[in-house]
Amino acid sequence: MAKKRPQTKAGKPQLRDGEIPVVGAREPCPCGSGRRYKACHGRAAAHAVTELIQRPFEGLPGECDWVALRELVPAATAPLTLKGGLPEGVPSVTLATVLPMAWPALRRDDGSVLLGLQNDTSSGDLSRDLADTLQRALTAEPGTPVAAQRVPADGVRLQELLDTDAAFEPVVHSGFEFWVPDSAANASPEVSASLERANAAAIPTVKLSGVDAAYWCETPEKNHLRWVMPHPEEDLLDALARLHAAGTSSIGEGTRLVGSFRAHGLMVPVWDLPSAMGAEECEKPAAELAERLAKALAIDTPLTAEERRARGGLTNRQVTLS
Repeated sequence: MAKKRPQTKAGKPQLRDGEIPVVGAREPCPCGSGRRYKACHGRAAAHAVTELIQRPFEGLPGECDWVALRELVPAATAPLTLKGGLPEGVPSVTLATVLPMAWPALRRDDGSVLLGLQNDTSSGDLSRDLADTLQRALTAEPGTPVAAQRVPADGVRLQELLDTDAAFEPVVHSGFEFWVPDSAANASPEVSASLERANAAAIPTVKLSGVDAAYWCETPEKNHLRWVMPHPEEDLLDALARLHAAGTSSIGEGTRLVGSFRAHGLMVPVWDLPSAMGAEECEKPAAELAERLAKALAIDTPLTAEERRARGGLTNRQVTLS
Protein backbone atom coordinates (compact mmCIF):
# COMPACT_ATOMS: atom_id res chain seq x y z
CA MET A 1 0.00 0.00 0.00
CA ALA A 2 1.42 3.35 -0.97
CA LYS A 3 2.35 5.75 1.76
CA LYS A 4 0.17 8.79 2.17
CA ARG A 5 1.79 12.15 1.69
CA PRO A 6 2.06 14.00 5.01
CA GLN A 7 -0.66 16.60 5.50
CA THR A 8 -0.41 19.86 7.41
CA LYS A 9 -3.05 20.94 9.86
CA ALA A 10 -4.09 23.77 7.61
CA GLY A 11 -4.49 21.40 4.67
CA LYS A 12 -3.18 23.88 2.07
CA PRO A 13 -0.20 26.18 1.49
CA GLN A 14 -0.18 29.23 3.71
CA LEU A 15 2.27 31.48 1.87
CA ARG A 16 2.04 33.29 -1.44
CA ASP A 17 4.77 32.96 -4.09
CA GLY A 18 6.15 36.42 -3.45
CA GLU A 19 6.66 35.57 0.23
CA ILE A 20 8.47 32.26 -0.16
CA PRO A 21 12.03 32.53 1.26
CA VAL A 22 14.94 30.99 -0.60
CA VAL A 23 15.53 27.38 0.48
CA GLY A 24 17.33 24.38 -0.91
CA ALA A 25 15.62 22.49 -3.73
CA ARG A 26 15.38 19.28 -1.66
CA GLU A 27 14.28 20.96 1.56
CA PRO A 28 10.63 21.00 2.67
CA CYS A 29 8.69 23.84 1.06
CA PRO A 30 8.14 26.66 3.58
CA CYS A 31 4.47 26.84 2.59
CA GLY A 32 3.80 23.74 4.73
CA SER A 33 2.57 21.44 1.95
CA GLY A 34 4.93 18.66 3.04
CA ARG A 35 6.49 18.43 -0.41
CA ARG A 36 10.04 19.33 -1.34
CA TYR A 37 10.53 22.93 -2.45
CA LYS A 38 11.52 21.98 -6.01
CA ALA A 39 8.25 20.06 -6.45
CA CYS A 40 6.06 22.76 -4.91
CA HIS A 41 6.57 26.54 -5.01
CA GLY A 42 10.09 26.05 -6.38
CA ARG A 43 8.66 24.72 -9.65
CA ALA A 44 7.04 28.04 -10.54
CA ALA A 45 10.04 30.00 -9.24
CA ALA A 46 12.44 27.98 -11.40
CA HIS A 47 10.25 28.49 -14.44
CA ALA A 48 10.13 32.24 -13.77
CA VAL A 49 13.92 32.41 -13.54
CA THR A 50 14.68 30.38 -16.66
CA GLU A 51 12.02 31.72 -19.00
CA LEU A 52 13.88 34.52 -20.75
CA ILE A 53 11.78 37.13 -22.52
CA GLN A 54 13.97 38.42 -25.34
CA ARG A 55 12.06 41.70 -25.84
CA PRO A 56 10.58 42.66 -22.46
CA PHE A 57 9.56 46.15 -23.64
CA GLU A 58 7.88 45.04 -26.87
CA GLY A 59 4.46 46.61 -27.20
CA LEU A 60 5.31 49.62 -25.06
CA PRO A 61 5.56 53.04 -26.74
CA GLY A 62 9.20 54.03 -27.12
CA GLU A 63 10.57 50.48 -26.87
CA CYS A 64 13.94 51.64 -28.21
CA ASP A 65 14.19 54.37 -25.58
CA TRP A 66 13.30 51.88 -22.82
CA VAL A 67 16.27 49.78 -23.97
CA ALA A 68 18.54 52.84 -24.07
CA LEU A 69 17.56 53.94 -20.56
CA ARG A 70 18.06 50.42 -19.26
CA GLU A 71 21.50 49.83 -20.81
CA LEU A 72 23.13 53.02 -22.10
CA VAL A 73 21.96 56.21 -20.39
CA PRO A 74 23.29 57.09 -16.91
CA ALA A 75 20.74 59.65 -15.72
CA ALA A 76 17.29 60.07 -17.23
CA THR A 77 13.64 60.14 -16.25
CA ALA A 78 10.35 59.68 -18.09
CA PRO A 79 6.79 60.21 -16.83
CA LEU A 80 4.63 57.09 -16.96
CA THR A 81 0.88 57.00 -17.59
CA LEU A 82 -1.11 54.22 -15.94
CA LYS A 83 -4.17 52.58 -17.44
CA GLY A 84 -7.20 53.98 -15.66
CA GLY A 85 -5.30 56.91 -14.23
CA LEU A 86 -3.33 57.41 -11.02
CA PRO A 87 -4.50 55.97 -7.69
CA GLU A 88 -5.64 58.40 -5.02
CA GLY A 89 -2.70 59.93 -3.20
CA VAL A 90 -0.23 59.27 -6.05
CA PRO A 91 0.32 62.56 -7.93
CA SER A 92 2.77 61.09 -10.48
CA VAL A 93 4.72 58.00 -11.53
CA THR A 94 8.16 58.52 -13.04
CA LEU A 95 10.61 56.03 -14.53
CA ALA A 96 14.25 56.70 -13.55
CA THR A 97 17.36 55.02 -14.88
CA VAL A 98 18.67 54.44 -11.37
CA LEU A 99 17.71 55.43 -7.81
CA PRO A 100 19.82 56.13 -4.71
CA MET A 101 21.15 53.04 -2.93
CA ALA A 102 20.04 51.06 -6.03
CA TRP A 103 16.46 50.98 -4.70
CA PRO A 104 14.03 49.26 -7.10
CA ALA A 105 11.47 52.01 -6.42
CA LEU A 106 10.75 54.89 -4.07
CA ARG A 107 7.50 56.37 -2.77
CA ARG A 108 8.32 59.98 -2.01
CA ASP A 109 6.97 61.98 0.91
CA ASP A 110 4.40 63.63 -1.37
CA GLY A 111 3.14 60.22 -2.53
CA SER A 112 4.74 60.32 -5.98
CA VAL A 113 6.51 57.19 -7.22
CA LEU A 114 9.95 56.74 -8.80
CA LEU A 115 10.54 53.40 -10.52
CA GLY A 116 14.18 52.36 -11.04
CA LEU A 117 15.04 50.69 -14.35
CA GLN A 118 18.69 49.67 -13.95
CA ASN A 119 18.33 47.00 -11.26
CA ASP A 120 18.99 43.29 -10.97
CA THR A 121 15.84 41.25 -11.57
CA SER A 122 14.61 37.96 -10.15
CA SER A 123 13.22 36.41 -13.33
CA GLY A 124 13.79 36.28 -17.04
CA ASP A 125 11.04 38.82 -17.71
CA LEU A 126 12.16 42.36 -16.92
CA SER A 127 8.70 43.72 -17.70
CA ARG A 128 7.08 41.50 -15.08
CA ASP A 129 9.73 42.35 -12.48
CA LEU A 130 9.23 46.08 -13.01
CA ALA A 131 5.44 45.77 -12.94
CA ASP A 132 5.58 43.96 -9.60
CA THR A 133 7.84 46.66 -8.15
CA LEU A 134 5.56 49.40 -9.50
CA GLN A 135 2.45 47.83 -7.99
CA ARG A 136 4.07 47.61 -4.58
CA ALA A 137 5.37 51.19 -4.84
CA LEU A 138 1.86 52.50 -5.51
CA THR A 139 0.71 51.19 -2.13
CA ALA A 140 3.89 51.75 -0.11
CA GLU A 141 3.95 54.23 2.73
CA PRO A 142 5.03 57.71 1.57
CA GLY A 143 8.68 58.38 2.26
CA THR A 144 9.80 54.74 1.93
CA PRO A 145 11.84 52.78 -0.63
CA VAL A 146 10.55 49.52 -2.12
CA ALA A 147 12.75 46.46 -1.66
CA ALA A 148 13.37 43.74 -4.21
CA GLN A 149 11.52 40.44 -3.94
CA ARG A 150 10.90 37.27 -5.90
CA VAL A 151 8.20 37.92 -8.47
CA PRO A 152 5.22 35.56 -8.88
CA ALA A 153 5.40 33.55 -12.09
CA ASP A 154 1.90 34.68 -13.06
CA GLY A 155 2.42 38.35 -12.22
CA VAL A 156 1.27 41.18 -14.48
CA ARG A 157 3.59 42.93 -16.91
CA LEU A 158 4.19 46.61 -17.65
CA GLN A 159 2.16 46.24 -20.82
CA GLU A 160 -0.89 45.53 -18.62
CA LEU A 161 -0.30 48.43 -16.22
CA LEU A 162 0.79 51.26 -18.51
CA ASP A 163 -1.29 53.17 -21.03
CA THR A 164 0.23 52.01 -24.30
CA ASP A 165 -1.39 54.91 -26.17
CA ALA A 166 0.53 57.49 -24.12
CA ALA A 167 3.81 58.89 -25.45
CA PHE A 168 7.09 57.88 -23.82
CA GLU A 169 9.29 60.97 -23.58
CA PRO A 170 12.61 60.53 -21.73
CA VAL A 171 14.49 63.51 -20.34
CA VAL A 172 18.26 63.06 -20.03
CA HIS A 173 19.89 64.76 -17.02
CA SER A 174 23.49 65.81 -16.47
CA GLY A 175 23.40 64.32 -12.96
CA PHE A 176 21.14 62.68 -10.41
CA GLU A 177 19.83 65.75 -8.61
CA PHE A 178 16.31 64.63 -9.56
CA TRP A 179 16.64 62.19 -6.65
CA VAL A 180 16.15 65.15 -4.29
CA PRO A 181 13.78 67.54 -6.08
CA ASP A 182 13.91 70.37 -3.52
CA SER A 183 17.47 70.51 -2.30
CA ALA A 184 20.33 68.08 -1.79
CA ALA A 185 20.56 69.51 1.72
CA ASN A 186 17.34 67.64 2.55
CA ALA A 187 18.83 64.26 1.64
CA SER A 188 20.01 61.74 4.20
CA PRO A 189 23.79 61.18 4.53
CA GLU A 190 23.40 57.84 2.72
CA VAL A 191 21.51 59.39 -0.20
CA SER A 192 23.94 62.32 -0.38
CA ALA A 193 26.91 59.93 -0.56
CA SER A 194 25.15 57.83 -3.21
CA LEU A 195 24.36 61.00 -5.19
CA GLU A 196 27.98 62.12 -5.10
CA ARG A 197 29.24 58.72 -6.30
CA ALA A 198 26.66 58.52 -9.07
CA ASN A 199 27.40 62.02 -10.36
CA ALA A 200 31.13 61.29 -10.42
CA ALA A 201 30.61 58.15 -12.51
CA ALA A 202 28.01 59.50 -14.96
CA ILE A 203 29.11 59.78 -18.60
CA PRO A 204 27.83 63.00 -20.24
CA THR A 205 24.97 61.92 -22.51
CA VAL A 206 22.56 63.77 -24.82
CA LYS A 207 19.48 62.44 -26.64
CA LEU A 208 19.34 63.57 -30.28
CA SER A 209 16.13 65.38 -31.18
CA GLY A 210 16.02 64.69 -34.93
CA VAL A 211 15.94 60.87 -34.85
CA ASP A 212 14.49 58.32 -32.45
CA ALA A 213 16.48 56.66 -29.64
CA ALA A 214 19.93 57.98 -30.63
CA TYR A 215 22.21 59.04 -27.78
CA TRP A 216 25.48 60.97 -28.00
CA CYS A 217 27.94 60.36 -25.19
CA GLU A 218 31.34 61.72 -24.23
CA THR A 219 34.22 59.60 -22.97
CA PRO A 220 37.81 60.62 -22.19
CA GLU A 221 39.19 59.09 -25.40
CA LYS A 222 36.48 59.91 -27.96
CA ASN A 223 32.77 60.55 -28.30
CA HIS A 224 30.22 57.99 -29.45
CA LEU A 225 26.75 57.80 -30.91
CA ARG A 226 24.68 54.84 -29.72
CA TRP A 227 21.46 54.36 -31.64
CA VAL A 228 18.84 51.80 -30.61
CA MET A 229 16.95 50.65 -33.71
CA PRO A 230 13.63 48.77 -33.95
CA HIS A 231 14.31 46.83 -37.16
CA PRO A 232 14.71 43.01 -37.21
CA GLU A 233 18.36 42.20 -36.66
CA GLU A 234 18.97 40.32 -39.91
CA ASP A 235 17.37 43.06 -42.00
CA LEU A 236 19.28 45.78 -40.18
CA LEU A 237 22.61 43.98 -40.58
CA ASP A 238 21.98 43.64 -44.32
CA ALA A 239 21.10 47.32 -44.64
CA LEU A 240 24.10 48.51 -42.64
CA ALA A 241 26.33 46.20 -44.68
CA ARG A 242 25.06 47.75 -47.91
CA LEU A 243 25.82 51.23 -46.57
CA HIS A 244 29.20 50.18 -45.20
CA ALA A 245 30.27 48.60 -48.50
CA ALA A 246 29.20 51.76 -50.33
CA GLY A 247 31.17 53.95 -47.93
CA THR A 248 28.03 55.70 -46.65
CA SER A 249 27.65 54.23 -43.17
CA SER A 250 29.35 57.11 -41.35
CA ILE A 251 27.66 60.18 -39.90
CA GLY A 252 30.19 62.72 -41.01
CA GLU A 253 33.89 63.29 -41.51
CA GLY A 254 36.05 61.48 -39.00
CA THR A 255 33.21 59.20 -37.82
CA ARG A 256 33.10 55.43 -38.16
CA LEU A 257 30.56 52.66 -37.63
CA VAL A 258 32.52 50.39 -35.29
CA GLY A 259 30.02 47.70 -34.35
CA SER A 260 26.88 47.18 -32.35
CA PHE A 261 25.36 46.02 -29.09
CA ARG A 262 22.50 43.56 -28.87
CA ALA A 263 20.19 44.46 -25.98
CA HIS A 264 16.72 43.18 -25.08
CA GLY A 265 16.11 41.86 -28.56
CA LEU A 266 17.16 45.02 -30.40
CA MET A 267 20.34 46.12 -32.16
CA VAL A 268 22.28 49.21 -31.07
CA PRO A 269 24.78 50.33 -33.75
CA VAL A 270 27.67 52.42 -32.40
CA TRP A 271 29.71 55.09 -34.14
CA ASP A 272 33.03 56.53 -33.01
CA LEU A 273 33.09 60.31 -33.23
CA PRO A 274 35.90 62.87 -33.07
CA SER A 275 36.27 64.36 -29.60
CA ALA A 276 35.33 67.79 -31.00
CA MET A 277 32.00 66.51 -32.39
CA GLY A 278 29.19 67.32 -29.99
CA ALA A 279 25.57 66.25 -29.97
CA GLU A 280 24.41 69.23 -32.04
CA GLU A 281 26.89 68.40 -34.80
CA CYS A 282 25.40 64.87 -34.96
CA GLU A 283 21.83 65.96 -35.63
CA LYS A 284 21.97 66.65 -39.38
CA PRO A 285 24.24 63.76 -40.43
CA ALA A 286 22.23 61.35 -38.25
CA ALA A 287 19.01 62.40 -39.98
CA GLU A 288 20.67 61.95 -43.38
CA LEU A 289 21.89 58.50 -42.36
CA ALA A 290 18.35 57.59 -41.28
CA GLU A 291 17.17 58.36 -44.82
CA ARG A 292 19.94 56.26 -46.40
CA LEU A 293 19.20 53.41 -44.00
CA ALA A 294 15.47 53.45 -44.82
CA LYS A 295 16.30 53.08 -48.52
CA ALA A 296 18.77 50.26 -47.80
CA LEU A 297 16.18 48.44 -45.67
CA ALA A 298 13.78 48.49 -48.63
CA ILE A 299 16.23 46.60 -50.89
CA ASP A 300 15.50 42.86 -51.07
CA THR A 301 18.14 41.70 -53.55
CA PRO A 302 20.91 39.37 -52.32
CA LEU A 303 24.05 40.99 -50.90
CA THR A 304 27.07 41.31 -53.16
CA ALA A 305 30.36 39.68 -52.19
CA GLU A 306 31.66 43.00 -50.86
CA GLU A 307 28.46 43.56 -48.89
CA ARG A 308 28.69 40.05 -47.41
CA ARG A 309 32.23 40.79 -46.24
CA ALA A 310 31.02 44.04 -44.67
CA ARG A 311 28.19 42.17 -42.96
CA GLY A 312 30.61 39.60 -41.58
CA GLY A 313 32.75 42.34 -40.12
CA LEU A 314 29.73 43.97 -38.46
CA THR A 315 28.56 40.63 -37.07
CA ASN A 316 31.98 39.90 -35.58
CA ARG A 317 31.89 43.23 -33.76
CA GLN A 318 28.58 42.60 -32.02
CA VAL A 319 28.41 42.49 -28.23
CA THR A 320 25.36 41.14 -26.38
CA LEU A 321 24.42 43.20 -23.31
CA SER A 322 21.27 41.29 -22.39
